[in-house]
Amino acid sequence: MTDSPADATPYEVLGVPATADDETLRRAYRRAARESHPDLGGDAQRFRRVQIAWERIGTPAARRAYDTGAFRPGSSSTSAPSGSAAWRSGSGRDDYAPPTARRDSRPRARSHGHPGGRSREVFLAAEREWVGLGDPIEDPYDPTLVRSAPRSVRRLLGEALAEEATAAIIADMGIGVSVWHDLDAGAEGKLDHAVLTPTGLWAVESIDWGGPVAIEHGEVVGETLEPGERPVKELVRAARAVQKQTRVRFTGRLLVVPDSAVDEDVELIGTPRKPTALIVRRSALVQVLAGNWSPEGSVDVFAIRDRMQQTVRFV
Repeated sequence: MTDSPADATPYEVLGVPATADDETLRRAYRRAARESHPDLGGDAQRFRRVQIAWERIGTPAARRAYDTGAFRPGSSSTSAPSGSAAWRSGSGRDDYAPPTARRDSRPRARSHGHPGGRSREVFLAAEREWVGLGDPIEDPYDPTLVRSAPRSVRRLLGEALAEEATAAIIADMGIGVSVWHDLDAGAEGKLDHAVLTPTGLWAVESIDWGGPVAIEHGEVVGETLEPGERPVKELVRAARAVQKQTRVRFTGRLLVVPDSAVDEDVELIGTPRKPTALIVRRSALVQVLAGNWSPEGSVDVFAIRDRMQQTVRFV
């Protein structure tokens, strides 16, 4: 649990509805702790999630704080590790809101498009449908409202936050980097980011599934993925569509995930000689884009930038 909206809520981790009484909650915790305890053959990661869930709603005071939104992301000792969430420090209602304009004057990467914009539009539409078209929503980013939404709706917001977090990291790489966000990939939807550095042009997707993932048979798998979801295949198709449109070849493809989703900073998907993609922890993104994992040589940044500017389309 990383305090991401894509994560399972403490109630979902314990397998009870949010309306469960205290005794039902206690029984659910004992059962989940027994089933997941490593000494009894359970899974250590799941056991840890059960303990965090209990810390957040196991006492009447903690449960009230969580249910009313008084709990803040990062406010407890179980907050996420560096790179695993997109939170800004602030109070309550701003935790999920779009980022505000920067105020410092440091040179930033050249940025085009609106990172996370389409994902936020999809989230707001899904949230509106879930609440009811005739019911008013005072604040769509109210933490209490967001936490009460179905996980499928919360994950849409998690995707927007993931894209914005990646965009913030790339922006800090400086003026020698150019990035295009929310590129139109035609029938394949969109490509989250195309990042141009002296080492190459990278096709990048930013995803938060709200849980750990692994690589099996060249694809990302995990309990929190939707049925039939194939992230690597979807990234490849989107990158090819943009590549065909712009006639600029990508150096590589990256899936950027929260630090807590994988065990290694960078994992190769495919064969070493011809990798399909890399799955990258968010905190390791800069080292990948800076060239640690790129083929030898450099690219003509100016020619590629001009070509992209002339041909790229946004959603």
